[in-house]
Amino acid sequence: MTPDGRSIRLIYKRAPDGGWATTLEDVTDGRRAQARIEYLAHYDALTNLPNRTLFQRHAEGLLLEAATREFAIHYIDIDEFKRINDTLGHLIGDEFLRRVAEKLRLAVGSNDFIARLGGDEFAIVQHDITSDDDVSDLVARIYQSLRTPFDCLGHHLSSDASIGIAIAPRHGSDLFRLLKCADLAMYAAKAAGRRTHRFFDPAMEAQANLRRALEADLRTALAEGDFELHYQPLVDLRSDEVTGCEALLRWQHPVRGMISPVEFVPVAEETGLIEEIGQWVLRTACAEAAAWPAHVRLAVNVSPVQFKSETLALKVANALAESGLDPRRLELEITEAVLIADDDAALVTLGQLRALGVHIALDDFGTGYSSLQYLQRFPFDKIKIDRSFVKEVTRNSGSASIIRAVVSIAADRNMITTAEGVETDQQRDTVQMLGCTQMQGYLFSRPVPARDLRTLLAADSVAA
Repeated sequence: MTPDGRSIRLIYKRAPDGGWATTLEDVTDGRRAQARIEYLAHYDALTNLPNRTLFQRHAEGLLLEAATREFAIHYIDIDEFKRINDTLGHLIGDEFLRRVAEKLRLAVGSNDFIARLGGDEFAIVQHDITSDDDVSDLVARIYQSLRTPFDCLGHHLSSDASIGIAIAPRHGSDLFRLLKCADLAMYAAKAAGRRTHRFFDPAMEAQANLRRALEADLRTALAEGDFELHYQPLVDLRSDEVTGCEALLRWQHPVRGMISPVEFVPVAEETGLIEEIGQWVLRTACAEAAAWPAHVRLAVNVSPVQFKSETLALKVANALAESGLDPRRLELEITEAVLIADDDAALVTLGQLRALGVHIALDDFGTGYSSLQYLQRFPFDKIKIDRSFVKEVTRNSGSASIIRAVVSIAADRNMITTAEGVETDQQRDTVQMLGCTQMQGYLFSRPVPARDLRTLLAADSVAA
C-alpha cells in the first residue's frame, strides 16, 4: 500500500541471465472492485445495513453460545410502506427506508446487531438479555423512534411496525426454527391490527398449521364446487316490499360443517383465492338474479383484493352479459378498505363500473376513519349503516344522532340509506323515523338458499 492509498503488487521473475526481474503492478482498481463485491455480498446497498446473509451468520455464531446466554430476534415489518411507495413514488420510498434504518440504529443497544432482510423487513439480534423486560424495553425504544415524525424529501412522515420476537434458546436451538418462530410472531402482530408486537407462543404455530389446512381445503372446495350462495332480502321501509337481495357466500365443509366467512374469507384474500371465488360469486348471483322480479336488485360484495384488479370492470361486464341481468339491477358493495389503499385508483375503477350502469354501495359505513371524506369524493348510490349503530339506536342517543346525520348527507346526494342488522320492531320503527330508506336483518329474514328466496319473492309479489 502506497502513502497515497494505491495497492501495488510486486511480481518477481527470474531473468534469462540468472538474475531477477521485479515488476510493479498497480492493482488498486481490482482490489477496490473485489472489496465492493465482498461488501455487496454482505450489506444492503440502500441502507448500508448488514443483509440477510450476514444476519444469519451472526445469529448462528451466537447460537453456539446460547446454552449460557439468551438473545432475542426481532422481526420487524414496516406497516403501510407499500402505500407510501405507491402514492409518493419509489424515490420517496427508498429515502423512507433509509430513514427507517437510521431510526432503528438509534434505538438499538451498542452490542445489538441490525440488518435489512429485504423490502420493508428488518431484523435485530438483541444481545445479553436477562429477562423479557429487556426485550420489551427495546421494543418501546423502537416504537418511540419510528413514530417520531421526520422530513422525507419534503414530506412530513412517520412510520410504524409489526414486530415478532423469538428468544434463543427458549424458542429454538437452531436458526431455522428461531426465524420461523419470529416470523409467526410477526404475523400474529399484523393479525392483531398491526402497530404492535408479539412474543412467540406455541399456539401461533398451531394456528398457522390450521390456516395452511384451511387454505388447502379452500382450494379443494373451489375445484369441487362446495361453495353456495344464500341471499338476504333488503326491504323498503315505506312499502315493506323486497327491493333487493344481498348474495352471501357460504361454505359447508365436509368435516367441520358450516364455516363462517369471517374465518375463511381473510385466508382467501391473503392467498389470492378471493379473485376466483369472487368471480364465481358474481357469475352465480347474476344468473340467479336474472330470474327475479325486475324491481329486485342484486347486491354483491367486492373485497379490496378484487377491487385492485385492473380488469374488475371487464369481469363484471362479462358476468352481466352471460346472465342477461340488467346492469342497473346489480349493486356492488365495497368497504372503506378499498378506498384507503389507493383512492385515486379506486376512483378510476368506480368510474369504469359506473359507466357499465351498475350501482355502488358503501358498506359498513361509520366503522372507518374517513367515512364522510369518501362521501365527498366518490359517487355512491347507497350508504349501508353498520349494524353496530342500529343495535344501539333505541338506547343510545349518540347512535341515533349519527344515523340522522348520515341520512341527511345521503338525502342531499340522492343516496339510499340501508340500516343493517335490524332485529326488532323497535329498531325498525326507529331507523324509519330517522329517515332510512331500507332495512336488512333477521327481523324480516335470515340469509336463505336460492330456492327459498324464490318462494319468498313469489309470496312478496302476491302480497304486493
